[in-house]
Amino acid sequence: MLYLEFFFLLLMLYVGSRFGGIGLGVVSGIGLVVEVFVFQMPPTSPPITVMLIIMAVVTCASILEAAGGLKYMLQVAERILRSNPRWVTIIGPLVTYTMTFMLGTGHAVYSVMPIIGDVALKNKIRPERPMAAASVASQLAITASPISAAVVYYLSQLAGANITLLSILCVTIPATLLGTLAMSLYSLRRGVELEDDPEYQRRLKDPVYAEQIKNTTATTLGEKLPASARNAVLLFLSALAVIVVIAMVPEIRTIAGAEKPIKMSIVIQMMMLAFGGLILLVTKTKTSKVPEGVVFKSGMVAAIAIFGIAWMSDTYFKFAMPSFKAGITDMVQAYPWSFALAMFIVSVVVNSQAATCRMMLPVALGMGLSPALVIGIMPSCYGYFFIPNYPSDIATCNFDVTGTTRIGKYYFNHSFMLPGIIGVGTACLIGYPLARFLL
Repeated sequence: MLYLEFFFLLLMLYVGSRFGGIGLGVVSGIGLVVEVFVFQMPPTSPPITVMLIIMAVVTCASILEAAGGLKYMLQVAERILRSNPRWVTIIGPLVTYTMTFMLGTGHAVYSVMPIIGDVALKNKIRPERPMAAASVASQLAITASPISAAVVYYLSQLAGANITLLSILCVTIPATLLGTLAMSLYSLRRGVELEDDPEYQRRLKDPVYAEQIKNTTATTLGEKLPASARNAVLLFLSALAVIVVIAMVPEIRTIAGAEKPIKMSIVIQMMMLAFGGLILLVTKTKTSKVPEGVVFKSGMVAAIAIFGIAWMSDTYFKFAMPSFKAGITDMVQAYPWSFALAMFIVSVVVNSQAATCRMMLPVALGMGLSPALVIGIMPSCYGYFFIPNYPSDIATCNFDVTGTTRIGKYYFNHSFMLPGIIGVGTACLIGYPLARFLL
């Protein structure tokens, strides 16, 4: 019966993923109702902590966007890219990695992707090379961001094992960064050169298209931004620095008379709200502009999706754990990579790293897996590049005007497959031994 119920869980996730975003959350709500009232599973608590973290981070990042901070960051990134155009395949992924590291979400990639493609095209570099890797890097960096929901959830669950935010980041940052470099190096020579690509040459036969390619340039450098945009970025960077310092020095977050320091999940929520308020006051940003940005919309959609996914999945796994534990624990302990594969597969279906961590980390801890193992293989929670239906991947295909970044005839032979496998695989292969050494 448990296997039938597990198949039902996957079916609900699959149906929800066809709608995406909010649809994934509310379809999971249908699955939750069936689990409780048909399968008679006791409902667990909704994922309030994860949702509040997402809301706090998204609110601060959205105010940063409304204040012009994202445009300022984009202009800095464009100057770096255009000053080193021959290295766009290396620098482009590092730019999107850095933006995600700072913001805790990969959705800021939409603004920089046309620029990466334009720099590549103007220098006769196959745009697929930097663009596909940049899209993957923007998601791979989520497990390295100190304010991402996935990292903070890991921190909240592993705090009892003396794991700090710094402990996690000391593993995930070098692991994912080296994974990004590995797939970028692979991408340097992938595919035929642009002048030999049949699809691009076919498009060039259209004189209107050829003229557009010749005269169109994607750029943000012509727009003069107010000083408030730079100030917003500086305040946001200050927020990240304050969070890291507080995480490193528990005494700062220990109130007089209290036995334990304040949890970092609470600290991050407070700091994101507080610095969001500071950005609003210092830059005098209109609050009406905040909900209009892409960060706010995508972030709140993600919160609703995780609301349904995590609640439905947590209800099933808590109910099924006693039966699963005996049969799976020995295999996972003998072959640690097998749990990384399980996380990867779940991520392919769920399309969210935070939701994957929310589903799978309690399972791992219930099996008695070590903190070093679950932290070392944390990058495996990014597997949704495997099926090319994630918004950033689809948008990247659309932004590549040459058609070199594409979904293949057989669906799975798409531009993101090999960079994703190389990036995630390298990150896990480096992360696990590094975690065992450091933790």
